[in-house]
Amino acid sequence: MIQISFFHALVDFFLPTRIIKLVMRKLLTAFTFLCLLAAMPCNSLAVEPEQETVLVIPIEGMIERGLLYVVRRSLAKAQQEDIKTIVFHMDTPGGRVDVTESIVKMLVELPPDMKTYTFVDQDALSGGSMLAFGTDEIYMAPMSRIGASAIITSTGDIKNPTVEEKSVSSMLATITEAARHNGHDPELVACMVRMEHEYVIEKDVICKKGELLTLSTTEAERFVGKKKDKHRLLSKGTVGSLDELLAELGKPDAIVRTIEVTWSERLARWIEMLAVVFLAAGLLGVYIEIKTPGFGLPGIAGILCLAMFFWGHNVAGLAGAQELLLLLLGFALLAVEIFLIPGFGFVGIAGIILIVLAMLFSMVEHLPGLPVYKLPPQQLETAIIKMALTLIVSFILMVVLTRYFPNTSVFRHLELAAAMSSADGYQASRSHLELVGKTGRACTNLHPSGAGDFDDKRLSVVARGEFINKDEPIVIAETHGSRIVVERMQNNSS
Repeated sequence: MIQISFFHALVDFFLPTRIIKLVMRKLLTAFTFLCLLAAMPCNSLAVEPEQETVLVIPIEGMIERGLLYVVRRSLAKAQQEDIKTIVFHMDTPGGRVDVTESIVKMLVELPPDMKTYTFVDQDALSGGSMLAFGTDEIYMAPMSRIGASAIITSTGDIKNPTVEEKSVSSMLATITEAARHNGHDPELVACMVRMEHEYVIEKDVICKKGELLTLSTTEAERFVGKKKDKHRLLSKGTVGSLDELLAELGKPDAIVRTIEVTWSERLARWIEMLAVVFLAAGLLGVYIEIKTPGFGLPGIAGILCLAMFFWGHNVAGLAGAQELLLLLLGFALLAVEIFLIPGFGFVGIAGIILIVLAMLFSMVEHLPGLPVYKLPPQQLETAIIKMALTLIVSFILMVVLTRYFPNTSVFRHLELAAAMSSADGYQASRSHLELVGKTGRACTNLHPSGAGDFDDKRLSVVARGEFINKDEPIVIAETHGSRIVVERMQNNSS
Protein backbone atom coordinates (compact mmCIF):
# COMPACT_ATOMS: atom_id res chain seq x y z
CA MET A 1 0.00 0.00 0.00
CA ILE A 2 2.64 2.58 -1.07
CA GLN A 3 -0.03 4.98 -2.33
CA ILE A 4 -1.88 4.96 1.00
CA SER A 5 1.38 5.68 3.01
CA PHE A 6 2.24 8.53 0.66
CA PHE A 7 -1.16 10.16 1.13
CA HIS A 8 -0.90 9.71 4.91
CA ALA A 9 2.46 11.56 4.92
CA LEU A 10 0.92 14.43 3.02
CA VAL A 11 -1.92 14.62 5.55
CA ASP A 12 0.56 14.63 8.47
CA PHE A 13 2.51 17.45 6.90
CA PHE A 14 -0.35 19.76 5.98
CA LEU A 15 -2.85 18.87 8.77
CA PRO A 16 -1.14 18.85 12.16
CA THR A 17 -4.34 18.56 14.15
CA ARG A 18 -4.58 14.95 15.35
CA ILE A 19 -8.34 14.43 14.93
CA ILE A 20 -8.37 15.93 11.47
CA LYS A 21 -5.40 13.75 10.54
CA LEU A 22 -7.21 10.59 11.69
CA VAL A 23 -10.40 11.40 9.79
CA MET A 24 -8.59 12.27 6.61
CA ARG A 25 -6.54 9.09 6.81
CA LYS A 26 -9.72 6.99 6.97
CA LEU A 27 -11.29 8.84 4.06
CA LEU A 28 -8.17 8.55 1.93
CA THR A 29 -7.91 4.81 2.69
CA ALA A 30 -11.51 4.21 1.62
CA PHE A 31 -11.09 6.37 -1.48
CA THR A 32 -7.93 4.48 -2.51
CA PHE A 33 -9.65 1.09 -2.17
CA LEU A 34 -12.56 2.29 -4.28
CA CYS A 35 -10.19 3.46 -7.00
CA LEU A 36 -8.33 0.14 -7.03
CA LEU A 37 -11.63 -1.74 -7.14
CA ALA A 38 -12.82 0.31 -10.08
CA ALA A 39 -9.55 -0.33 -11.91
CA MET A 40 -9.86 -4.12 -11.63
CA PRO A 41 -10.89 -5.98 -14.86
CA CYS A 42 -14.63 -6.53 -15.20
CA ASN A 43 -14.15 -10.22 -15.99
CA SER A 44 -12.71 -10.90 -12.55
CA LEU A 45 -16.01 -9.81 -10.94
CA ALA A 46 -18.43 -11.22 -13.51
CA VAL A 47 -20.56 -14.20 -12.41
CA GLU A 48 -20.27 -17.17 -14.69
CA PRO A 49 -23.61 -17.52 -16.53
CA GLU A 50 -25.57 -20.67 -15.84
CA GLN A 51 -24.98 -23.29 -18.52
CA GLU A 52 -27.99 -23.68 -20.84
CA THR A 53 -29.84 -26.99 -21.03
CA VAL A 54 -31.19 -28.53 -24.25
CA LEU A 55 -33.90 -31.19 -24.03
CA VAL A 56 -33.77 -33.86 -26.76
CA ILE A 57 -36.90 -35.91 -27.46
CA PRO A 58 -36.29 -38.97 -29.68
CA ILE A 59 -38.97 -39.71 -32.29
CA GLU A 60 -38.01 -43.17 -33.52
CA GLY A 61 -40.06 -45.86 -35.20
CA MET A 62 -43.81 -45.68 -35.66
CA ILE A 63 -45.75 -42.74 -34.26
CA GLU A 64 -48.54 -44.23 -32.15
CA ARG A 65 -50.54 -43.32 -29.09
CA GLY A 66 -47.90 -44.37 -26.56
CA LEU A 67 -45.60 -41.66 -27.94
CA LEU A 68 -48.13 -39.00 -26.99
CA TYR A 69 -47.48 -39.61 -23.30
CA VAL A 70 -43.69 -39.37 -23.79
CA VAL A 71 -43.95 -36.02 -25.57
CA ARG A 72 -46.51 -34.67 -23.10
CA ARG A 73 -44.29 -35.68 -20.17
CA SER A 74 -41.21 -34.17 -21.83
CA LEU A 75 -42.84 -30.80 -22.57
CA ALA A 76 -44.20 -30.60 -19.03
CA LYS A 77 -40.70 -31.35 -17.69
CA ALA A 78 -39.21 -28.59 -19.88
CA GLN A 79 -41.68 -26.02 -18.59
CA GLN A 80 -41.19 -27.05 -14.96
CA GLU A 81 -37.38 -26.81 -15.22
CA ASP A 82 -37.45 -23.68 -17.42
CA ILE A 83 -35.72 -25.36 -20.38
CA LYS A 84 -36.02 -23.09 -23.41
CA THR A 85 -34.61 -25.29 -26.20
CA ILE A 86 -36.22 -28.54 -27.32
CA VAL A 87 -34.91 -30.74 -30.14
CA PHE A 88 -36.90 -33.56 -31.75
CA HIS A 89 -34.33 -36.14 -32.89
CA MET A 90 -36.34 -37.77 -35.67
CA ASP A 91 -36.14 -40.96 -37.69
CA THR A 92 -39.67 -42.21 -38.35
CA PRO A 93 -41.76 -43.60 -41.21
CA GLY A 94 -44.85 -41.91 -39.72
CA GLY A 95 -47.84 -43.32 -37.92
CA ARG A 96 -51.17 -42.28 -36.45
CA VAL A 97 -52.73 -39.05 -37.66
CA ASP A 98 -54.57 -38.27 -34.42
CA VAL A 99 -51.36 -38.61 -32.37
CA THR A 100 -49.48 -36.34 -34.78
CA GLU A 101 -52.22 -33.71 -34.59
CA SER A 102 -52.25 -33.81 -30.79
CA ILE A 103 -48.46 -33.35 -30.58
CA VAL A 104 -48.50 -30.49 -33.10
CA LYS A 105 -51.22 -28.72 -31.10
CA MET A 106 -49.12 -29.03 -27.95
CA LEU A 107 -46.10 -27.53 -29.75
CA VAL A 108 -48.07 -24.57 -31.07
CA GLU A 109 -49.41 -23.83 -27.57
CA LEU A 110 -45.92 -23.66 -25.98
CA PRO A 111 -44.79 -20.28 -24.56
CA PRO A 112 -43.13 -17.98 -27.15
CA ASP A 113 -39.76 -18.06 -25.34
CA MET A 114 -39.49 -21.84 -25.82
CA LYS A 115 -37.90 -22.76 -29.14
CA THR A 116 -38.41 -26.14 -30.81
CA TYR A 117 -36.22 -27.72 -33.49
CA THR A 118 -36.42 -30.86 -35.62
CA PHE A 119 -33.27 -32.76 -36.53
CA VAL A 120 -34.12 -35.22 -39.32
CA ASP A 121 -31.47 -37.87 -38.80
CA GLN A 122 -32.68 -40.10 -41.64
CA ASP A 123 -36.43 -40.06 -42.36
CA ALA A 124 -39.29 -37.75 -41.43
CA LEU A 125 -42.02 -39.28 -43.55
CA SER A 126 -45.81 -39.07 -43.29
CA GLY A 127 -46.68 -38.10 -39.70
CA GLY A 128 -43.01 -37.34 -39.03
CA SER A 129 -42.94 -34.53 -41.58
CA MET A 130 -46.22 -33.15 -40.24
CA LEU A 131 -44.76 -33.14 -36.74
CA ALA A 132 -41.67 -31.31 -38.05
CA PHE A 133 -43.88 -28.50 -39.36
CA GLY A 134 -44.99 -27.95 -35.76
CA THR A 135 -41.46 -26.96 -34.71
CA ASP A 136 -39.80 -23.56 -35.19
CA GLU A 137 -36.87 -24.72 -37.34
CA ILE A 138 -35.91 -27.88 -39.24
CA TYR A 139 -32.39 -29.20 -39.82
CA MET A 140 -31.52 -32.32 -41.81
CA ALA A 141 -28.66 -34.80 -41.89
CA PRO A 142 -26.99 -35.70 -45.22
CA MET A 143 -29.02 -38.17 -47.34
CA SER A 144 -32.16 -37.72 -45.22
CA ARG A 145 -35.76 -37.26 -46.47
CA ILE A 146 -38.90 -35.43 -45.44
CA GLY A 147 -42.44 -35.59 -46.91
CA ALA A 148 -44.92 -38.12 -48.38
CA SER A 149 -47.69 -37.48 -45.85
CA ALA A 150 -50.83 -38.87 -47.48
CA ILE A 151 -53.26 -40.65 -45.14
CA ILE A 152 -52.97 -44.42 -45.55
CA THR A 153 -55.63 -47.04 -44.83
CA SER A 154 -55.03 -50.15 -42.75
CA THR A 155 -54.60 -52.15 -45.99
CA GLY A 156 -51.78 -49.87 -47.15
CA ASP A 157 -53.76 -47.94 -49.78
CA ILE A 158 -53.93 -44.17 -49.98
CA LYS A 159 -57.35 -43.03 -48.83
CA ASN A 160 -59.71 -41.75 -51.48
CA PRO A 161 -59.81 -37.93 -51.03
CA THR A 162 -63.49 -37.80 -51.98
CA VAL A 163 -64.41 -40.42 -49.38
CA GLU A 164 -62.05 -39.32 -46.62
CA GLU A 165 -62.19 -35.56 -47.26
CA LYS A 166 -63.40 -34.89 -43.73
CA SER A 167 -60.41 -36.45 -41.97
CA VAL A 168 -57.92 -35.14 -44.57
CA SER A 169 -59.26 -31.57 -44.32
CA SER A 170 -59.16 -31.63 -40.53
CA MET A 171 -55.55 -32.82 -40.41
CA LEU A 172 -54.48 -30.51 -43.23
CA ALA A 173 -56.00 -27.46 -41.52
CA THR A 174 -54.19 -28.20 -38.25
CA ILE A 175 -50.77 -28.78 -39.82
CA THR A 176 -51.12 -25.87 -42.27
CA GLU A 177 -51.89 -23.47 -39.44
CA ALA A 178 -48.93 -24.82 -37.45
CA ALA A 179 -46.62 -24.39 -40.48
CA ARG A 180 -47.81 -20.82 -41.00
CA HIS A 181 -47.35 -20.12 -37.26
CA ASN A 182 -43.71 -21.31 -37.43
CA GLY A 183 -42.83 -19.56 -40.69
CA HIS A 184 -42.91 -22.61 -42.98
CA ASP A 185 -44.54 -22.59 -46.40
CA PRO A 186 -48.07 -24.06 -45.99
CA GLU A 187 -48.09 -25.05 -49.69
CA LEU A 188 -45.43 -27.65 -48.89
CA VAL A 189 -47.86 -29.28 -46.47
CA ALA A 190 -50.59 -29.47 -49.11
CA CYS A 191 -48.21 -31.04 -51.66
CA MET A 192 -47.06 -33.64 -49.15
CA VAL A 193 -50.64 -34.64 -48.29
CA ARG A 194 -52.53 -34.39 -51.59
CA MET A 195 -51.57 -35.53 -55.07
CA GLU A 196 -53.59 -32.90 -56.93
CA HIS A 197 -51.23 -30.09 -55.88
CA GLU A 198 -48.20 -28.86 -57.80
CA TYR A 199 -45.17 -27.01 -56.41
CA VAL A 200 -43.10 -24.82 -58.73
CA ILE A 201 -40.04 -22.71 -57.90
CA GLU A 202 -39.02 -20.27 -60.63
CA LYS A 203 -40.39 -22.51 -63.41
CA ASP A 204 -38.70 -25.49 -61.79
CA VAL A 205 -41.39 -28.08 -61.01
CA ILE A 206 -40.46 -29.59 -57.65
CA CYS A 207 -43.64 -31.67 -57.35
CA LYS A 208 -45.88 -32.64 -60.26
CA LYS A 209 -49.61 -33.26 -60.03
CA GLY A 210 -50.36 -36.87 -59.23
CA GLU A 211 -47.27 -37.16 -57.00
CA LEU A 212 -46.61 -36.66 -53.31
CA LEU A 213 -43.85 -34.24 -52.38
CA THR A 214 -40.75 -35.73 -50.74
CA LEU A 215 -37.71 -33.50 -50.28
CA SER A 216 -34.11 -34.61 -50.02
CA THR A 217 -31.58 -32.73 -47.91
CA THR A 218 -30.33 -30.70 -50.89
CA GLU A 219 -33.84 -29.86 -52.13
CA ALA A 220 -35.10 -28.88 -48.67
CA GLU A 221 -32.28 -26.38 -48.05
CA ARG A 222 -32.22 -24.71 -51.48
CA PHE A 223 -32.68 -20.95 -51.52
CA VAL A 224 -35.92 -19.53 -52.88
CA GLY A 225 -37.41 -16.08 -53.25
CA LYS A 226 -36.07 -12.78 -54.52
CA LYS A 227 -32.79 -11.24 -53.41
CA LYS A 228 -34.35 -9.09 -50.70
CA ASP A 229 -36.45 -11.97 -49.41
CA LYS A 230 -34.19 -14.91 -50.10
CA HIS A 231 -34.66 -17.84 -47.73
CA ARG A 232 -34.29 -21.60 -47.61
CA LEU A 233 -37.20 -23.72 -48.80
CA LEU A 234 -37.64 -25.76 -45.60
CA SER A 235 -34.44 -26.95 -43.95
CA LYS A 236 -32.27 -24.32 -42.27
CA GLY A 237 -29.12 -26.33 -42.98
CA THR A 238 -27.36 -29.67 -43.15
CA VAL A 239 -25.75 -31.02 -39.99
CA GLY A 240 -24.18 -34.42 -39.49
CA SER A 241 -24.95 -34.92 -35.83
CA LEU A 242 -26.69 -33.49 -32.80
CA ASP A 243 -23.44 -31.82 -31.69
CA GLU A 244 -23.17 -30.05 -35.05
CA LEU A 245 -26.75 -28.89 -34.69
CA LEU A 246 -26.06 -27.38 -31.25
CA ALA A 247 -22.98 -25.64 -32.65
CA GLU A 248 -25.11 -24.28 -35.51
CA LEU A 249 -27.63 -22.97 -32.96
CA GLY A 250 -24.84 -21.26 -31.00
CA LYS A 251 -25.12 -23.66 -28.07
CA PRO A 252 -22.00 -25.86 -28.35
CA ASP A 253 -21.49 -26.04 -24.58
CA ALA A 254 -25.11 -26.67 -23.66
CA ILE A 255 -26.04 -29.52 -21.33
CA VAL A 256 -27.88 -32.14 -23.42
CA ARG A 257 -30.62 -34.07 -21.64
CA THR A 258 -32.12 -36.83 -23.75
CA ILE A 259 -35.52 -38.17 -22.78
CA GLU A 260 -35.33 -41.90 -22.33
CA VAL A 261 -38.37 -43.98 -23.09
CA THR A 262 -38.91 -46.21 -20.04
CA TRP A 263 -39.61 -49.93 -20.26
CA SER A 264 -43.15 -49.28 -19.05
CA GLU A 265 -43.74 -46.81 -21.88
CA ARG A 266 -42.38 -49.29 -24.44
CA LEU A 267 -44.67 -51.97 -23.03
CA ALA A 268 -47.56 -49.50 -23.06
CA ARG A 269 -47.01 -48.94 -26.79
CA TRP A 270 -47.36 -52.66 -27.50
CA ILE A 271 -50.39 -52.94 -25.25
CA GLU A 272 -52.03 -50.02 -27.04
CA MET A 273 -51.33 -51.59 -30.45
CA LEU A 274 -52.66 -54.99 -29.25
CA ALA A 275 -55.62 -53.49 -27.40
CA VAL A 276 -58.19 -55.68 -29.18
CA VAL A 277 -56.29 -58.86 -28.27
CA PHE A 278 -56.05 -57.95 -24.57
CA LEU A 279 -59.71 -56.93 -24.44
CA ALA A 280 -60.96 -60.05 -26.23
CA ALA A 281 -58.85 -62.33 -24.03
CA GLY A 282 -60.05 -60.54 -20.90
CA LEU A 283 -63.73 -60.76 -21.79
CA LEU A 284 -63.36 -64.40 -22.83
CA GLY A 285 -61.74 -65.28 -19.50
CA VAL A 286 -64.53 -63.56 -17.58
CA TYR A 287 -67.16 -65.39 -19.68
CA ILE A 288 -65.59 -68.80 -18.99
CA GLU A 289 -65.44 -68.00 -15.29
CA ILE A 290 -69.13 -67.08 -15.23
CA LYS A 291 -70.11 -70.30 -17.01
CA THR A 292 -68.12 -72.55 -14.69
CA PRO A 293 -68.57 -73.06 -10.93
CA GLY A 294 -66.15 -71.55 -8.44
CA PHE A 295 -63.23 -69.31 -9.37
CA GLY A 296 -60.11 -70.48 -11.18
CA LEU A 297 -57.54 -69.96 -13.91
CA PRO A 298 -59.84 -68.49 -16.64
CA GLY A 299 -61.07 -65.76 -14.31
CA ILE A 300 -57.55 -64.91 -13.15
CA ALA A 301 -56.26 -64.81 -16.76
CA GLY A 302 -59.20 -62.64 -17.87
CA ILE A 303 -58.74 -60.15 -15.06
CA LEU A 304 -54.98 -59.99 -15.73
CA CYS A 305 -55.56 -59.25 -19.44
CA LEU A 306 -58.02 -56.47 -18.62
CA ALA A 307 -55.66 -55.11 -15.95
CA MET A 308 -52.74 -55.11 -18.44
CA PHE A 309 -54.87 -53.29 -20.99
CA PHE A 310 -55.89 -50.65 -18.44
CA TRP A 311 -52.36 -50.27 -17.04
CA GLY A 312 -50.87 -49.76 -20.52
CA HIS A 313 -53.35 -47.03 -21.34
CA ASN A 314 -52.77 -45.44 -17.94
CA VAL A 315 -49.03 -45.25 -18.65
CA ALA A 316 -49.86 -43.75 -22.06
CA GLY A 317 -51.70 -40.96 -20.26
CA LEU A 318 -55.18 -41.98 -21.44
CA ALA A 319 -56.82 -43.88 -18.59
CA GLY A 320 -57.15 -42.18 -15.22
CA ALA A 321 -58.98 -42.30 -11.90
CA GLN A 322 -62.46 -42.17 -13.45
CA GLU A 323 -61.84 -45.18 -15.68
CA LEU A 324 -60.24 -47.02 -12.76
CA LEU A 325 -63.33 -46.37 -10.63
CA LEU A 326 -65.62 -47.74 -13.36
CA LEU A 327 -63.38 -50.78 -13.79
CA LEU A 328 -63.25 -51.60 -10.07
CA LEU A 329 -67.01 -51.10 -9.69
CA GLY A 330 -67.61 -53.44 -12.65
CA PHE A 331 -65.36 -56.11 -11.13
CA ALA A 332 -67.10 -55.71 -7.77
CA LEU A 333 -70.52 -56.29 -9.35
CA LEU A 334 -69.21 -59.33 -11.21
CA ALA A 335 -67.78 -60.76 -7.97
CA VAL A 336 -71.14 -60.27 -6.23
CA GLU A 337 -72.89 -62.03 -9.12
CA ILE A 338 -70.45 -64.96 -9.16
CA PHE A 339 -70.02 -65.59 -5.45
CA LEU A 340 -73.18 -64.32 -3.75
CA ILE A 341 -76.06 -64.47 -6.23
CA PRO A 342 -77.06 -67.78 -7.87
CA GLY A 343 -77.33 -67.75 -11.65
CA PHE A 344 -76.52 -64.67 -13.73
CA GLY A 345 -78.72 -61.60 -13.98
CA PHE A 346 -78.91 -57.84 -13.75
CA VAL A 347 -75.95 -57.37 -11.38
CA GLY A 348 -73.58 -59.32 -13.62
CA ILE A 349 -74.80 -57.53 -16.76
CA ALA A 350 -74.32 -54.15 -15.05
CA GLY A 351 -70.77 -55.18 -14.09
CA ILE A 352 -69.91 -56.13 -17.68
CA ILE A 353 -71.34 -52.84 -18.99
CA LEU A 354 -69.22 -50.83 -16.54
CA ILE A 355 -66.10 -52.78 -17.52
CA VAL A 356 -66.80 -52.16 -21.23
CA LEU A 357 -67.34 -48.43 -20.59
CA ALA A 358 -64.08 -48.24 -18.60
CA MET A 359 -62.21 -49.88 -21.49
CA LEU A 360 -63.87 -47.58 -24.03
CA PHE A 361 -63.11 -44.36 -22.15
CA SER A 362 -59.53 -45.48 -21.50
CA MET A 363 -58.84 -45.44 -25.25
CA VAL A 364 -59.87 -41.79 -25.63
CA GLU A 365 -57.75 -38.79 -24.66
CA HIS A 366 -59.32 -36.42 -22.14
CA LEU A 367 -58.54 -32.85 -23.16
CA PRO A 368 -57.78 -30.52 -20.23
CA GLY A 369 -60.44 -27.96 -19.38
CA LEU A 370 -63.31 -29.90 -20.97
CA PRO A 371 -66.06 -31.83 -19.13
CA VAL A 372 -65.64 -35.58 -18.76
CA TYR A 373 -68.48 -36.35 -21.16
CA LYS A 374 -67.00 -34.22 -23.97
CA LEU A 375 -64.62 -36.50 -25.86
CA PRO A 376 -62.76 -35.93 -29.17
CA PRO A 377 -65.15 -37.25 -31.86
CA GLN A 378 -62.49 -38.90 -34.03
CA GLN A 379 -60.84 -40.67 -31.10
CA LEU A 380 -64.22 -41.73 -29.75
CA GLU A 381 -65.14 -43.14 -33.16
CA THR A 382 -61.88 -45.11 -33.29
CA ALA A 383 -62.43 -46.41 -29.75
CA ILE A 384 -65.97 -47.53 -30.57
CA ILE A 385 -64.70 -49.39 -33.66
CA LYS A 386 -62.08 -51.13 -31.51
CA MET A 387 -64.67 -52.07 -28.91
CA ALA A 388 -67.07 -53.36 -31.57
CA LEU A 389 -64.28 -55.45 -33.10
CA THR A 390 -63.38 -56.74 -29.63
CA LEU A 391 -66.98 -57.78 -28.89
CA ILE A 392 -67.30 -59.51 -32.26
CA VAL A 393 -64.06 -61.45 -31.77
CA SER A 394 -65.05 -62.32 -28.19
CA PHE A 395 -68.51 -63.52 -29.27
CA ILE A 396 -67.06 -65.73 -32.00
CA LEU A 397 -64.56 -67.25 -29.56
CA MET A 398 -67.34 -67.84 -27.01
CA VAL A 399 -69.51 -69.64 -29.58
CA VAL A 400 -66.59 -71.78 -30.77
CA LEU A 401 -65.61 -72.55 -27.19
CA THR A 402 -69.16 -73.54 -26.21
CA ARG A 403 -69.67 -75.74 -29.25
CA TYR A 404 -66.32 -77.50 -29.66
CA PHE A 405 -64.50 -77.35 -26.33
CA PRO A 406 -66.65 -80.04 -24.60
CA ASN A 407 -65.53 -82.52 -27.28
CA THR A 408 -61.82 -81.90 -26.81
CA SER A 409 -59.42 -84.09 -24.83
CA VAL A 410 -58.69 -81.21 -22.49
CA PHE A 411 -62.33 -80.97 -21.43
CA ARG A 412 -62.62 -84.77 -21.02
CA HIS A 413 -59.89 -84.62 -18.40
CA LEU A 414 -62.00 -82.14 -16.48
CA GLU A 415 -65.26 -84.13 -16.49
CA LEU A 416 -66.22 -87.52 -15.01
CA ALA A 417 -65.32 -90.41 -17.31
CA ALA A 418 -68.50 -92.40 -16.56
CA ALA A 419 -71.90 -91.88 -14.97
CA MET A 420 -72.52 -93.33 -11.49
CA SER A 421 -76.00 -94.88 -11.59
CA SER A 422 -78.08 -96.46 -8.83
CA ALA A 423 -77.86 -99.76 -10.69
CA ASP A 424 -74.14 -99.76 -9.93
CA GLY A 425 -74.83 -99.18 -6.26
CA TYR A 426 -74.30 -95.40 -6.22
CA GLN A 427 -76.76 -93.23 -4.30
CA ALA A 428 -76.79 -89.50 -3.93
CA SER A 429 -78.20 -89.76 -0.38
CA ARG A 430 -80.09 -92.13 1.96
CA SER A 431 -83.65 -92.88 0.73
CA HIS A 432 -85.34 -93.25 4.21
CA LEU A 433 -87.89 -95.73 2.79
CA GLU A 434 -88.22 -97.40 6.21
CA LEU A 435 -89.88 -94.25 7.56
CA VAL A 436 -92.93 -94.43 5.28
CA GLY A 437 -96.10 -94.92 7.41
CA LYS A 438 -94.47 -93.83 10.63
CA THR A 439 -96.69 -91.54 12.75
CA GLY A 440 -95.86 -88.63 14.99
CA ARG A 441 -96.72 -84.97 15.63
CA ALA A 442 -95.75 -81.63 14.15
CA CYS A 443 -93.14 -79.86 16.32
CA THR A 444 -93.63 -76.64 14.34
CA ASN A 445 -96.16 -75.18 11.97
CA LEU A 446 -95.66 -76.86 8.59
CA HIS A 447 -96.11 -74.02 6.08
CA PRO A 448 -95.17 -76.25 4.27
CA SER A 449 -91.74 -77.16 5.73
CA GLY A 450 -90.87 -77.59 9.37
CA ALA A 451 -90.02 -80.30 11.89
CA GLY A 452 -91.83 -83.40 13.13
CA ASP A 453 -91.36 -85.67 16.14
CA PHE A 454 -91.38 -89.42 15.49
CA ASP A 455 -90.69 -91.59 18.53
CA ASP A 456 -88.75 -88.76 20.16
CA LYS A 457 -86.70 -88.30 17.00
CA ARG A 458 -86.87 -84.85 15.37
CA LEU A 459 -86.87 -84.82 11.56
CA SER A 460 -87.09 -82.11 8.90
CA VAL A 461 -90.31 -82.64 6.96
CA VAL A 462 -92.48 -81.02 4.28
CA ALA A 463 -96.31 -81.02 4.39
CA ARG A 464 -98.14 -82.26 1.32
CA GLY A 465 -101.25 -80.35 0.32
CA GLU A 466 -102.63 -78.08 3.05
CA PHE A 467 -100.59 -76.52 5.84
CA ILE A 468 -100.42 -78.37 9.16
CA ASN A 469 -100.42 -76.61 12.53
CA LYS A 470 -98.13 -77.37 15.42
CA ASP A 471 -98.91 -80.44 17.64
CA GLU A 472 -101.27 -81.95 15.02
CA PRO A 473 -100.77 -85.67 14.37
CA ILE A 474 -98.93 -86.46 11.13
CA VAL A 475 -97.84 -89.49 9.15
CA ILE A 476 -94.92 -89.91 6.72
CA ALA A 477 -96.47 -90.43 3.30
CA GLU A 478 -93.37 -90.73 1.12
CA THR A 479 -89.62 -90.03 0.96
CA HIS A 480 -87.37 -88.79 -1.84
CA GLY A 481 -83.79 -89.07 -0.75
CA SER A 482 -83.44 -86.76 2.22
CA ARG A 483 -86.84 -85.11 1.52
CA ILE A 484 -89.55 -86.46 3.87
CA VAL A 485 -93.16 -85.69 2.91
CA VAL A 486 -95.89 -85.86 5.59
CA GLU A 487 -99.66 -85.37 5.74
CA ARG A 488 -102.26 -84.84 8.49
CA MET A 489 -103.51 -88.03 10.13
CA GLN A 490 -107.20 -88.68 9.66
CA ASN A 491 -109.19 -89.74 12.80
CA ASN A 492 -110.69 -93.16 12.03
CA SER A 493 -113.90 -93.80 14.07
CA SER A 494 -115.20 -97.35 14.28
